[in-house]
This record gives sequence, C-alpha cells and structure tokens, in this order.
Amino acid sequence: MKIDWTRNETLVALVILGFCAAAAMSDPGFLSLATLTDLLRGGIVLGIFAVAALIVLISGGIDVSFTAVAAFTMYVTAMILNAALPWLPWWAALAFGMAVGAALGAFNGVLIAFFGLPTLIVTLGTMSIFRGTMLTFIGQKQITTLPPGMRDFGRMMLLRGENSDGSFYSLHGAFAVTVLVVVLTWAILHRTMLGRQIFAIGGSEESARRIGINVSRVQFFVYIYVGALAGLAGIIHASMARVANPFDLVGLELSVIAAVVLGGARLAGGHGTLTGTILGVALIVLVRNSLIVLGIPSTWQSVTIGCLILLGTGLPAWQAKRAAARAA
Repeated sequence: MKIDWTRNETLVALVILGFCAAAAMSDPGFLSLATLTDLLRGGIVLGIFAVAALIVLISGGIDVSFTAVAAFTMYVTAMILNAALPWLPWWAALAFGMAVGAALGAFNGVLIAFFGLPTLIVTLGTMSIFRGTMLTFIGQKQITTLPPGMRDFGRMMLLRGENSDGSFYSLHGAFAVTVLVVVLTWAILHRTMLGRQIFAIGGSEESARRIGINVSRVQFFVYIYVGALAGLAGIIHASMARVANPFDLVGLELSVIAAVVLGGARLAGGHGTLTGTILGVALIVLVRNSLIVLGIPSTWQSVTIGCLILLGTGLPAWQAKRAAARAA
C-alpha cells in the first residue's frame, strides 16, 4: 500500500507515534492500559466538539460558540431536570440536552442561513450572549447535586479493572456515545445527499446555489446539528465530572479547532475527514496529558497547541504553493 506523505493524516499519525515513543522512554508506565483508558476518556468531550467543528468547517463556516452552548445546556438541563423532571432516565436526559443545544444552534442558523451574516461574527456574538445570559440571569453557582438520570449516566462504565501493579483503569460509557456520533456524522457526510450538499456549499456557495442546492436550508441544518452535538457534549461533561459548573469548558475552542485543522480540514471549506479529525483529537489529548510525563511544564500547553495550529495550516499551504509553482 502506497503511503501519501503529503496528507495531514499521515503526518499527524507520525507525530503521534513519535510523541508516544518519547513519552514511553521518559516513563515506561506510559504504555499501559490505564494510560490508554485515560487518553480515551480525555478525548470523549473533545471528540464530540471536534466532529461538530468539522462539519461546520466543511460547510465553509466556522463556529466558536459551541463551548458556550455546551455550558449553557448542561447548566440549564441540570436545573430543569432537578426542579421538574427528576424521573427522566439517562437517555432522556441526553436527548433533553441535545434538544436545548439544537435550539441554541437554531438561533445561530437563523442569523447565518436566513440573514446571511458572517459565521465568525455571529458565533462570536452568540457565544457572549449564551454565556452572559447564563451567568447574569440563570446562575453562577455549581450544581453539585445532579438529577438522577445524569448521575446514572455518570456511573456507567464500559470497562473497569485493576492492573497487576495495583493501579485501576476504567473506560466510561460515554466513549460509546462518541463512537456513535462519529458513525452518524460519517453516514450523513458520505452516505446521504445532504452530506454531498454540505461539501458542495463549502467548496463554492455560489456554484452550489446555481445547481439547485437550497443553501439556506443546508446551513440551517448544519448549525442545528452542531448545537445538538454541543448540548450532548455538555451533558456528558457534567455527568462525568459529577457537577454542572457554569465556568467549565471556557477556552476549549482553541484546542478543538486545532484538532480539526491538524486533521486536514480547510478553513476555506469543502474539505475535511473524520479520520483526520480523530487523529487530531488524539494528538491534542496526548499533548494535554503528556507534557508533564515528558518533563515539560503544563503552562506550555497553549504554546504547543498554537505551534501545532501553525504547522497544520502552514504545511498544506506551503505544499499547495509548491505544487502551483511546479505546474506553472
């Protein structure tokens, strides 16, 4: 099988292997089941966010409000379920959160799809609106007593055990939800006409409109879908943390966009893969969890992620420039 060394996925996979090798040499315990399950757990919420960001980038837009949607959803859902619907089972709690997130995403969708406003400006504005509304009018205190449905979900485990050295490992049930989100999004993008329309709009909105695609309707769906995924990620985050903290998830946008861009998604739209996004998430999770293992202060996280963004966006641009120069 021929390996395409120019693809972002290949380069990111090589960086991951190099990172793991360096971490294993620094700490032989790095290559253990406990470490693997910790890394998978760290990628659950980040992975759902990244899938949401990917579908927006493919459509030619950008969304920076998804963390605010997630925080708003987890806080409001916990309050409503505690006050009025404590009998809801865990799956209904997740569905409730997705509905709240979809409603917030629809607000973005209306402004972008039907009023034609720039996606970055809209989502920057709604990010402040969602977060400010929650902190000003709803509450700022942590909800430490979650509703029964969210508590039940927080206790679900796919895998749990003890290593020979006495250390424990576990894989949360939410990992299965992340896998379902990836499979569903792959099916939408690659097995439906809607997915082809999303790629077409990202490639050229005007061309898509000329061949008969209802651009507004597709964009509206994209932002509702992203809102639903963000709401789901918020409920999962609160359930796993056993607390709904309105100040959680702030600033995670940079890591999410870094993961998606590293995976090969283009900021100009029309291109991106779930494989690359998953690899990008894996690299970001490794960076966030392994700098200390390598003896690098955690304060270097932002510097490292910023360098990875420059590398992930700069290298394809440099390769495209070289290809254009050779073709000329």
